[in-house]
Amino acid sequence: MGLTHTHLLIFLLIVCASVFRDGVSATGVSSSSCTSTPRSPRRITVGGSARWTFGFNYSTWAFNRNPFYVNDTLVFNYEPPSEKNIHPHSVYLLPDLESFVNCNLTNGVKIANETQGTGKGFRFVLKKWKPYYFSCGASDGYHCRFGGMKFFVLPLRRRNY
Repeated sequence: MGLTHTHLLIFLLIVCASVFRDGVSATGVSSSSCTSTPRSPRRITVGGSARWTFGFNYSTWAFNRNPFYVNDTLVFNYEPPSEKNIHPHSVYLLPDLESFVNCNLTNGVKIANETQGTGKGFRFVLKKWKPYYFSCGASDGYHCRFGGMKFFVLPLRRRNY
């Protein structure tokens, strides 16, 4: 299934909403983003208290957690393989929107294996101003397609950083 105009429109709406979600005053200046930009990079646990787990909607989490900034660190915490966890998680970085929408791991890069999410978790720094597409690679993308384990972020440049 190819990328459709609808997918692109949804992507653009999400990006615009994440950039302008604080609202714009009558002067055209954001009412809160000018004063609320963190001055230093943050460490953000993916999924919050839910961590990196099957059945949680990470796209909604990322949308609600926006904005992300260049040099913020995402921390992925998840359980290692065990008798109780026979479908352990991993983290893939996908190359583009089409791969993200279709949960296609073929050209993705596995950036964290099944054991790297234990302890302090796997840390990923958002080093550039570009979209980052993340997914779980467990069961050849099953967790991505049916478990909500995918999200993307477009980190903003930090002011005076």
